[in-house]
Amino acid sequence: MALTTYERTVSWIDAMIATRRQGYVCVAATHTVMACQEDPELRAAVLGSSLTVPDGQPLVWAMNLLGHEQPNRVYGPTLMERHCAHAAEHGTRIYLYGGRDGDALDTLAANLRRRFPGLQIVGGWSPPFRPLTEQEEQGVVDEINDSGADVVWVGIGVPKQEKWMAAMRPRLDAPVLIGVGAAFDFHAGLVPQAPAVLQGAGLEWLFRLVQEPRRLWKRYARYNPLFVLRFGTQLLRQRTSGQPVAPVVLDGPPPRSPRTLRGRSVTHAGR
Repeated sequence: MALTTYERTVSWIDAMIATRRQGYVCVAATHTVMACQEDPELRAAVLGSSLTVPDGQPLVWAMNLLGHEQPNRVYGPTLMERHCAHAAEHGTRIYLYGGRDGDALDTLAANLRRRFPGLQIVGGWSPPFRPLTEQEEQGVVDEINDSGADVVWVGIGVPKQEKWMAAMRPRLDAPVLIGVGAAFDFHAGLVPQAPAVLQGAGLEWLFRLVQEPRRLWKRYARYNPLFVLRFGTQLLRQRTSGQPVAPVVLDGPPPRSPRTLRGRSVTHAGR
């Protein structure tokens, strides 16, 4: 898990684009962390990322309790919002991959252009809810590469987006891919975001559960208690042993620059 902020992450994206290095970013909540323990392909995709940032407030609390210094979460929708504002000022080209359907994607693009005048959205595609054929997959690769995108925002949900980025990374020219899940629905105005007070209290999951109970209840009923249990066990083990959690350095470090991230660690809860 990256020890970072919005500003450092945006600077890292700039550095990747400037040097034309290639990587991808996973935006992880507790659901992602726990699902990694049950899905080897998802775990490999997350550990293969250039950065995995703490999207959920409980993860920030957990990281700090384990002795790290993470000032706040890097929430996917806010990261997308801040980067789009930055991209509009600096001419960064973005591509949108995901959304509920074509109409939802069009609404998202229109909202982003309205909010961030000058934003260069060079293309977008909403994939069907089924595996792509080989021909469709190659068509997506060709379209993204032909668009000249610098950043591909991916909103197809966990674990699909992490696996898609890991699989497609070698075939895409865009320096940075970023999976942000529900951010597409939020910025398209299809799903309301939790009030700031609930987000800060780590209760965004409860707000989302009320909004989409049929889709989300199994996820939260399973993974929330599991995260609390396993993290509590890890914390107790650390406090008992007196040994700090050792950092795990991921492969594919970002380019060296005063503006790039300066520390990364993965808690054992994600293992």
